[in-house]
Amino acid sequence: MSDLIKIAVDAMGGDGSPKKVIDGIIHNKKTDNGNIFKIFGDQDEIKKHIEGKINDSSYEIVHTSNVVKSTDSPLEAAKRGKDTSMWLAIESVKKKETDIVISAGNTGALLVIAKLNLKMIENIDKPALSALWPNKKGMSVVLDLGANIECSSKNLVDFSIMGSSLYKSLYPNEIPNVALLNIGSEELKGNETIKETYQTLNDKKSKNFDFAGYIEGNELMNGKVNVIVSDGFTGNVALKTAEGTANFITSELKQALSGSILGKISSILNISNLKKFKKRLDPRLYNGAIFIGLDSPVVKSHGGTDFIGFSNSLNVCNKIVKGNLIDKIRSNI
Repeated sequence: MSDLIKIAVDAMGGDGSPKKVIDGIIHNKKTDNGNIFKIFGDQDEIKKHIEGKINDSSYEIVHTSNVVKSTDSPLEAAKRGKDTSMWLAIESVKKKETDIVISAGNTGALLVIAKLNLKMIENIDKPALSALWPNKKGMSVVLDLGANIECSSKNLVDFSIMGSSLYKSLYPNEIPNVALLNIGSEELKGNETIKETYQTLNDKKSKNFDFAGYIEGNELMNGKVNVIVSDGFTGNVALKTAEGTANFITSELKQALSGSILGKISSILNISNLKKFKKRLDPRLYNGAIFIGLDSPVVKSHGGTDFIGFSNSLNVCNKIVKGNLIDKIRSNI
Protein backbone atom coordinates (compact mmCIF):
# COMPACT_ATOMS: atom_id res chain seq x y z
CA MET A 1 0.00 0.00 0.00
CA SER A 2 1.13 3.51 -0.81
CA ASP A 3 1.99 5.70 2.15
CA LEU A 4 -0.52 8.24 0.82
CA ILE A 5 -4.08 7.81 2.08
CA LYS A 6 -6.64 9.07 -0.45
CA ILE A 7 -9.80 10.31 1.28
CA ALA A 8 -13.07 11.00 -0.59
CA VAL A 9 -14.65 14.07 1.00
CA ASP A 10 -18.29 15.15 0.66
CA ALA A 11 -17.60 18.89 0.99
CA MET A 12 -21.23 19.97 1.06
CA GLY A 13 -22.59 18.17 4.14
CA GLY A 14 -23.05 19.63 7.63
CA ASP A 15 -23.31 23.13 9.09
CA GLY A 16 -21.07 25.80 7.56
CA SER A 17 -20.01 23.68 4.60
CA PRO A 18 -18.05 23.78 2.40
CA LYS A 19 -15.90 26.34 4.29
CA LYS A 20 -15.78 24.28 7.49
CA VAL A 21 -14.84 21.11 5.58
CA ILE A 22 -12.14 22.84 3.53
CA ASP A 23 -10.72 24.60 6.61
CA GLY A 24 -10.57 21.14 8.24
CA ILE A 25 -8.62 19.77 5.27
CA ILE A 26 -6.19 22.73 5.37
CA HIS A 27 -5.69 22.29 9.13
CA ASN A 28 -5.18 18.53 8.68
CA LYS A 29 -2.48 19.05 6.04
CA LYS A 30 -0.40 20.97 8.61
CA THR A 31 0.30 17.66 10.36
CA ASP A 32 1.61 16.19 7.06
CA ASN A 33 0.27 12.72 7.83
CA GLY A 34 0.11 11.56 4.21
CA ASN A 35 -3.55 12.37 3.52
CA ILE A 36 -4.56 13.49 0.03
CA PHE A 37 -8.12 14.42 -0.85
CA LYS A 38 -10.68 13.90 -3.61
CA ILE A 39 -13.23 16.63 -2.83
CA PHE A 40 -16.82 16.47 -4.13
CA GLY A 41 -19.03 19.56 -4.33
CA ASP A 42 -19.47 23.03 -5.79
CA GLN A 43 -16.14 23.74 -7.50
CA ASP A 44 -16.38 27.55 -7.32
CA GLU A 45 -17.20 27.50 -3.60
CA ILE A 46 -14.47 24.98 -2.82
CA LYS A 47 -11.81 26.84 -4.84
CA LYS A 48 -12.67 30.07 -3.02
CA HIS A 49 -11.59 28.51 0.29
CA ILE A 50 -8.75 26.17 -0.75
CA GLU A 51 -6.73 27.82 -3.54
CA GLY A 52 -3.30 28.93 -2.37
CA LYS A 53 -3.78 27.41 1.10
CA ILE A 54 -2.37 23.92 0.44
CA ASN A 55 -0.34 22.33 -2.33
CA ASP A 56 -2.37 21.67 -5.51
CA SER A 57 -0.99 18.12 -5.67
CA SER A 58 -2.66 17.19 -2.37
CA TYR A 59 -6.23 17.54 -3.61
CA GLU A 60 -8.53 17.11 -6.59
CA ILE A 61 -12.02 18.66 -6.97
CA VAL A 62 -14.93 16.84 -8.61
CA HIS A 63 -17.65 19.38 -9.40
CA THR A 64 -21.34 18.83 -8.69
CA SER A 65 -24.01 21.35 -7.79
CA ASN A 66 -26.43 18.71 -6.48
CA VAL A 67 -26.34 18.05 -2.71
CA VAL A 68 -28.15 15.95 -0.11
CA LYS A 69 -29.98 18.31 2.24
CA SER A 70 -30.00 17.94 6.02
CA THR A 71 -33.81 17.87 5.87
CA ASP A 72 -33.97 15.02 3.32
CA SER A 73 -35.29 11.66 4.43
CA PRO A 74 -32.96 8.76 3.46
CA LEU A 75 -35.38 7.90 0.62
CA GLU A 76 -35.48 11.51 -0.64
CA ALA A 77 -31.67 11.64 -0.52
CA ALA A 78 -31.40 8.46 -2.61
CA LYS A 79 -33.96 9.83 -5.10
CA ARG A 80 -32.05 13.12 -5.39
CA GLY A 81 -29.82 11.27 -7.81
CA LYS A 82 -26.39 9.82 -8.39
CA ASP A 83 -24.78 13.22 -8.94
CA THR A 84 -24.99 14.49 -5.35
CA SER A 85 -21.66 15.16 -3.62
CA MET A 86 -22.45 12.42 -1.06
CA TRP A 87 -23.30 9.77 -3.65
CA LEU A 88 -20.26 10.57 -5.83
CA ALA A 89 -17.92 10.49 -2.81
CA ILE A 90 -19.20 7.05 -1.78
CA GLU A 91 -19.07 5.83 -5.39
CA SER A 92 -15.38 6.81 -5.60
CA VAL A 93 -14.50 4.46 -2.74
CA LYS A 94 -16.64 1.74 -4.36
CA LYS A 95 -14.59 2.15 -7.57
CA LYS A 96 -11.34 1.99 -5.50
CA GLU A 97 -10.39 5.51 -6.62
CA THR A 98 -10.13 6.42 -2.93
CA ASP A 99 -9.39 4.46 0.27
CA ILE A 100 -12.12 5.81 2.55
CA VAL A 101 -15.05 8.26 2.43
CA ILE A 102 -16.12 10.95 4.90
CA SER A 103 -19.18 13.21 5.12
CA ALA A 104 -20.55 15.60 7.74
CA GLY A 105 -23.96 15.40 6.05
CA ASN A 106 -27.28 13.71 6.80
CA THR A 107 -26.59 10.49 8.82
CA GLY A 108 -29.61 8.50 7.60
CA ALA A 109 -28.89 9.45 3.98
CA LEU A 110 -25.21 8.51 4.33
CA LEU A 111 -26.09 5.06 5.68
CA VAL A 112 -28.68 4.36 2.98
CA ILE A 113 -26.53 5.63 0.08
CA ALA A 114 -23.52 3.69 1.44
CA LYS A 115 -25.61 0.49 1.64
CA LEU A 116 -26.92 1.05 -1.93
CA ASN A 117 -23.37 1.42 -3.29
CA LEU A 118 -21.23 -0.84 -1.15
CA LYS A 119 -21.43 -4.56 -0.43
CA MET A 120 -21.49 -6.04 3.06
CA ILE A 121 -18.40 -7.88 4.28
CA GLU A 122 -19.08 -11.59 3.80
CA ASN A 123 -20.95 -13.18 6.76
CA ILE A 124 -21.87 -9.77 8.25
CA ASP A 125 -25.64 -9.16 8.12
CA LYS A 126 -25.86 -5.53 9.29
CA PRO A 127 -23.47 -2.57 9.39
CA ALA A 128 -23.07 -0.79 12.73
CA LEU A 129 -22.40 2.84 13.61
CA SER A 130 -19.46 3.08 16.00
CA ALA A 131 -17.59 5.92 17.66
CA LEU A 132 -14.81 6.69 20.11
CA TRP A 133 -15.58 7.66 23.72
CA PRO A 134 -13.08 8.82 26.34
CA ASN A 135 -12.56 6.71 29.45
CA LYS A 136 -10.28 6.98 32.50
CA LYS A 137 -7.47 5.05 30.80
CA GLY A 138 -7.79 6.27 27.20
CA MET A 139 -10.48 5.54 24.61
CA SER A 140 -13.29 3.05 24.02
CA VAL A 141 -15.01 1.97 20.80
CA VAL A 142 -18.80 1.93 21.27
CA LEU A 143 -21.30 0.35 18.84
CA ASP A 144 -24.07 0.27 17.60
CA LEU A 145 -25.06 3.91 18.02
CA GLY A 146 -28.27 3.94 16.02
CA ALA A 147 -27.93 2.12 12.69
CA ASN A 148 -29.96 -0.89 13.89
CA ILE A 149 -32.81 -0.52 16.39
CA GLU A 150 -33.37 -4.29 16.64
CA CYS A 151 -30.51 -6.78 16.71
CA SER A 152 -30.19 -10.55 16.92
CA SER A 153 -27.54 -12.26 19.00
CA LYS A 154 -25.59 -12.95 15.77
CA ASN A 155 -25.61 -9.19 15.03
CA LEU A 156 -24.22 -8.44 18.51
CA VAL A 157 -21.52 -11.12 18.10
CA ASP A 158 -20.63 -9.55 14.71
CA PHE A 159 -20.51 -6.10 16.35
CA SER A 160 -18.08 -7.51 18.94
CA ILE A 161 -15.78 -8.78 16.19
CA MET A 162 -16.06 -5.55 14.16
CA GLY A 163 -15.64 -3.29 17.21
CA SER A 164 -12.55 -5.15 18.40
CA SER A 165 -11.11 -5.06 14.85
CA LEU A 166 -11.69 -1.28 14.77
CA TYR A 167 -10.04 -0.85 18.16
CA LYS A 168 -7.02 -2.91 17.04
CA SER A 169 -6.76 -0.81 13.84
CA LEU A 170 -6.70 2.44 15.84
CA TYR A 171 -4.58 1.13 18.75
CA PRO A 172 -2.42 -1.70 17.35
CA ASN A 173 -0.41 -2.20 20.57
CA GLU A 174 -3.42 -2.78 22.82
CA ILE A 175 -5.70 -5.78 23.37
CA PRO A 176 -9.44 -5.24 22.74
CA ASN A 177 -11.54 -6.03 25.83
CA VAL A 178 -15.23 -6.43 24.90
CA ALA A 179 -18.31 -6.02 27.10
CA LEU A 180 -22.07 -6.04 26.41
CA LEU A 181 -24.04 -3.02 27.65
CA ASN A 182 -26.75 -4.35 29.98
CA ILE A 183 -28.96 -3.42 32.94
CA GLY A 184 -26.82 -5.41 35.35
CA SER A 185 -23.56 -7.34 35.60
CA GLU A 186 -25.09 -10.66 36.66
CA GLU A 187 -25.42 -13.46 34.08
CA LEU A 188 -29.20 -13.71 34.51
CA LYS A 189 -29.89 -10.01 33.83
CA GLY A 190 -31.16 -8.69 30.49
CA ASN A 191 -33.35 -9.89 27.63
CA GLU A 192 -33.01 -13.22 25.81
CA THR A 193 -30.96 -11.75 22.93
CA ILE A 194 -28.27 -10.32 25.17
CA LYS A 195 -28.14 -13.48 27.33
CA GLU A 196 -27.71 -15.59 24.20
CA THR A 197 -24.93 -13.25 22.98
CA TYR A 198 -23.22 -13.51 26.37
CA GLN A 199 -23.27 -17.31 26.15
CA THR A 200 -21.87 -17.34 22.60
CA LEU A 201 -19.05 -14.89 23.37
CA ASN A 202 -18.24 -16.62 26.66
CA ASP A 203 -17.99 -20.04 24.97
CA LYS A 204 -16.22 -18.76 21.85
CA LYS A 205 -12.99 -17.61 23.54
CA SER A 206 -11.85 -15.48 20.59
CA LYS A 207 -8.12 -15.08 20.01
CA ASN A 208 -8.74 -11.53 18.74
CA PHE A 209 -10.26 -10.05 21.91
CA ASP A 210 -10.94 -10.72 25.58
CA PHE A 211 -14.59 -10.95 26.65
CA ALA A 212 -15.39 -9.20 29.95
CA GLY A 213 -19.11 -10.02 30.20
CA TYR A 214 -21.65 -7.28 30.93
CA ILE A 215 -21.11 -3.60 31.64
CA GLU A 216 -23.67 -1.19 33.13
CA GLY A 217 -24.25 2.37 31.97
CA ASN A 218 -22.54 3.89 35.02
CA GLU A 219 -19.29 2.01 34.20
CA LEU A 220 -18.89 3.10 30.58
CA MET A 221 -16.07 5.54 31.36
CA ASN A 222 -14.13 3.58 33.99
CA GLY A 223 -11.69 2.11 31.45
CA LYS A 224 -12.02 -1.54 32.48
CA VAL A 225 -13.17 -2.40 28.95
CA ASN A 226 -12.43 -0.67 25.65
CA VAL A 227 -15.07 -2.11 23.27
CA ILE A 228 -18.72 -1.69 24.33
CA VAL A 229 -21.45 -3.45 22.34
CA SER A 230 -25.21 -2.87 22.28
CA ASP A 231 -28.18 -2.66 19.92
CA GLY A 232 -28.65 0.70 18.17
CA PHE A 233 -31.55 1.85 20.34
CA THR A 234 -29.72 1.35 23.65
CA GLY A 235 -26.42 2.64 22.24
CA ASN A 236 -27.97 5.83 20.89
CA VAL A 237 -29.72 6.57 24.22
CA ALA A 238 -26.42 5.97 26.06
CA LEU A 239 -24.54 8.26 23.64
CA LYS A 240 -27.04 11.13 23.94
CA THR A 241 -27.11 10.74 27.75
CA ALA A 242 -23.30 10.85 27.96
CA GLU A 243 -23.12 13.91 25.65
CA GLY A 244 -25.82 15.71 27.64
CA THR A 245 -24.13 14.95 30.96
CA ALA A 246 -20.75 16.20 29.69
CA ASN A 247 -22.35 19.42 28.40
CA PHE A 248 -24.19 19.91 31.71
CA ILE A 249 -21.04 19.44 33.81
CA THR A 250 -18.99 21.78 31.59
CA SER A 251 -21.61 24.57 31.58
CA GLU A 252 -22.30 24.28 35.34
CA LEU A 253 -18.59 24.41 36.13
CA LYS A 254 -18.13 27.42 33.83
CA GLN A 255 -21.01 29.21 35.56
CA ALA A 256 -19.68 28.39 39.04
CA LEU A 257 -16.19 29.69 38.18
CA SER A 258 -17.33 32.91 36.52
CA GLY A 259 -20.31 33.85 38.69
CA SER A 260 -18.53 35.35 41.71
CA ILE A 261 -15.25 37.01 42.67
CA LEU A 262 -14.22 33.88 44.60
CA GLY A 263 -15.05 31.69 41.60
CA LYS A 264 -13.02 33.91 39.27
CA ILE A 265 -9.99 33.85 41.60
CA SER A 266 -10.33 30.06 41.93
CA SER A 267 -10.44 29.64 38.13
CA ILE A 268 -7.28 31.78 37.71
CA LEU A 269 -5.45 29.69 40.33
CA ASN A 270 -6.58 26.43 38.67
CA ILE A 271 -6.26 27.53 35.04
CA SER A 272 -3.91 24.67 34.06
CA ASN A 273 -6.17 21.97 35.54
CA LEU A 274 -9.27 23.57 34.04
CA LYS A 275 -7.67 23.56 30.57
CA LYS A 276 -6.91 19.83 30.96
CA PHE A 277 -10.49 19.20 32.09
CA LYS A 278 -11.96 21.16 29.17
CA LYS A 279 -9.72 19.38 26.67
CA ARG A 280 -10.68 15.96 28.06
CA LEU A 281 -14.39 16.69 27.49
CA ASP A 282 -13.93 18.48 24.14
CA PRO A 283 -16.21 16.56 21.71
CA ARG A 284 -14.09 17.69 18.76
CA LEU A 285 -11.35 15.29 19.89
CA TYR A 286 -13.70 12.32 19.47
CA ASN A 287 -15.36 13.41 16.24
CA GLY A 288 -15.80 10.79 13.56
CA ALA A 289 -18.29 7.93 13.77
CA ILE A 290 -17.60 4.90 11.57
CA PHE A 291 -20.05 2.70 9.64
CA ILE A 292 -18.48 -0.74 9.83
CA GLY A 293 -19.59 -3.95 8.16
CA LEU A 294 -19.47 -2.56 4.61
CA ASP A 295 -16.59 -3.62 2.35
CA SER A 296 -15.21 -0.06 2.32
CA PRO A 297 -14.92 2.23 5.36
CA VAL A 298 -17.39 5.13 5.68
CA VAL A 299 -16.82 7.87 8.29
CA LYS A 300 -19.49 10.28 9.54
CA SER A 301 -18.28 13.58 10.97
CA HIS A 302 -20.70 15.39 13.30
CA GLY A 303 -22.67 17.94 11.27
CA GLY A 304 -22.32 20.61 13.96
CA THR A 305 -18.58 20.27 14.59
CA ASP A 306 -16.10 22.98 13.56
CA PHE A 307 -13.04 22.66 11.31
CA ILE A 308 -10.90 21.30 14.19
CA GLY A 309 -13.41 18.51 14.75
CA PHE A 310 -13.53 17.74 11.03
CA SER A 311 -9.72 17.66 10.89
CA ASN A 312 -9.70 15.17 13.79
CA SER A 313 -12.11 12.92 11.90
CA LEU A 314 -9.68 12.99 8.95
CA ASN A 315 -7.04 11.63 11.36
CA VAL A 316 -9.45 8.81 12.22
CA CYS A 317 -9.76 8.07 8.46
CA ASN A 318 -5.97 7.89 8.20
CA LYS A 319 -5.66 5.44 11.13
CA ILE A 320 -8.47 3.20 9.84
CA VAL A 321 -6.83 2.80 6.42
CA LYS A 322 -3.30 2.35 7.83
CA GLY A 323 -4.69 -0.16 10.36
CA ASN A 324 -6.25 -2.29 7.56
CA LEU A 325 -9.65 -2.34 9.27
CA ILE A 326 -11.57 -4.18 6.52
CA ASP A 327 -8.93 -6.93 6.24
CA LYS A 328 -8.91 -7.32 10.02
CA ILE A 329 -12.70 -7.78 10.12
CA ARG A 330 -12.59 -10.32 7.28
CA SER A 331 -9.87 -12.40 8.94
CA ASN A 332 -11.52 -12.19 12.39
CA ILE A 333 -14.94 -13.22 11.07
